Amino acid sequence: MLFWMDPKQHFFLSLKKYNLLKMRKIITLLFLLPVISCAEMQQIADQLPQSSGIGTLDISNGLKEALNNGISKQVTKLTATDGFFGNEMVKILLPQELQKVDKTLRDIGLSSLADQGLKVLNRAAEDAVKEATPIFVDAIKAMTFTDARNILMGADDAATNYLQNTTSNALYSKFSPVVNSSLSRVGADKVWSEIINKYNSIPLVSKINPDLTDYVTNEAMKGVFKMVAVEEKNIRNNAVSRTSDLLKKVFALQDKK
Repeated sequence: MLFWMDPKQHFFLSLKKYNLLKMRKIITLLFLLPVISCAEMQQIADQLPQSSGIGTLDISNGLKEALNNGISKQVTKLTATDGFFGNEMVKILLPQELQKVDKTLRDIGLSSLADQGLKVLNRAAEDAVKEATPIFVDAIKAMTFTDARNILMGADDAATNYLQNTTSNALYSKFSPVVNSSLSRVGADKVWSEIINKYNSIPLVSKINPDLTDYVTNEAMKGVFKMVAVEEKNIRNNAVSRTSDLLKKVFALQDKK
């Protein structure tokens, strides 16, 4: 049996079906959006050892706390008087081209002048490191979940390498003028001018004129990263150094890798 339908009824029925299909697509899409987002986050979690009660935010915050500890406990020490000069791990020695200057001066009875030359280089580094903390803080704030995952499951110096990769250019830019100013303020330029002039006046020696600002800047940066690495390794390998519940929980994941 055939039913006749008014054209207007047919039109509105078709429109109703179209709108119903369109609404179904919208609802399906709304359900898919959070699934896609969760899937992206799950890729991070899947690469970590299974642990109850810990998420990517905890991991990120734990790594940031560990880096902040390295800065507050180790790097800050370098800013004190003799922070470099009194620490054999980071003490700045003469650049290779000036080591013969040091030896020659000591051989001719000018050891005190050579010692003073070393001390002023280290004083400049101690001044410069005071500029490091704000740069490190910015780098730590910018850490992503992926950065945190890679650091946590990486080598003993993975966090230090992260800082080195993300802050070296900014540190050099900050350190260099401070080193230059410090060398001038403490009289290092005069001390080294006297040292180099004394050396250059010795018969048959090759004349020397090194860029001390660049050298001290780079040595200061090496010292900073070395001390951060000390604290990072300590936290990774010594459970007693995990001084908060968050650090204990996060680095327990690393212990299982």
